[in-house]
Amino acid sequence: MTSTTDRFLHLPVVDFSVDKPRRSNRGDRIELPEPGTVAWRLAVAYGSEGGFEALWSAFLEAVDPAAVRGLILGPWWIQDYTPVSGALSRIVADADRFPALEGLFIGDVSSEDCEISWLEMSDVTPALKAFPRLTDLVVRGGNGLRLEPFRHERLTHLRFETGGLPGRVVRGVTGSELPALESLELWFGVDEYGGDATIDDVAPLLAGTRLPALRHLGLQNSEFQDEIAAAVAHAPVVAQLSTLSLSMGVLSDEGATALLEGQPLTHLKGLDLHHHYLSEAMQERVREALPGVDVDLSDAEEEDEDEWRYVEVSE
Repeated sequence: MTSTTDRFLHLPVVDFSVDKPRRSNRGDRIELPEPGTVAWRLAVAYGSEGGFEALWSAFLEAVDPAAVRGLILGPWWIQDYTPVSGALSRIVADADRFPALEGLFIGDVSSEDCEISWLEMSDVTPALKAFPRLTDLVVRGGNGLRLEPFRHERLTHLRFETGGLPGRVVRGVTGSELPALESLELWFGVDEYGGDATIDDVAPLLAGTRLPALRHLGLQNSEFQDEIAAAVAHAPVVAQLSTLSLSMGVLSDEGATALLEGQPLTHLKGLDLHHHYLSEAMQERVREALPGVDVDLSDAEEEDEDEWRYVEVSE
């Protein structure tokens, strides 16, 4: 039940549990951190009584929600995996008690607790509408995930980590108005786990008109990584970026060639291609073409004898 991250919003992560003792062995009261100095992670212990409802009530009683800046939702089920909708609805219902909330991480769950593609998700649009001061939203898990087009004035960082990203979520992003968004990461995953997004779904992002403040774009963990690279090679949005990530997927020499033969990338500070299928010769060509760019070519993979390639995160 441990967190997969030790910091969120640049704040240390602290687990809140109804089972955690409130007094030391000497009987002294254990003081909790100041609410706004940490990111609070709520995780339901396996088999615990009351589930998320009891955990949430205890949290609201122990911590002043008005000062909370970061909120992380870990495992929300008691025994069998259940959709996140119940827990998320409870959080949204109390949104007016969290006027300072800046960051929300839905699904901070490790593979030891549940594989990423087994997480039962739901529509996360209500959370975005309920928290107008939100700057950071991270969502892990794609099964049943939905996102409707929305407008948000303050959101600067948006990341969807999935082993299978539904195309409707990508279309929800491209149909939204996000004037402050600086960083967007989409983990596409595989069709077997619901990853039915296509290059056509991505096209509106690449036009460079929807997200005027965007400086980092991650189109990652994809089975069609070569197609993405070819589209990015001529995408207007690239000119406004500082960093670009086409990592975690099945990028091959074909995609890398298209990328290098497209528009110049020398203005980038960083290009993340880790977990790829590039030949050593192509890796060297990429480095030589981008001498002033911090290029990550780690985790070079080799095809098996059946020429099968795999993304970094699927199940």
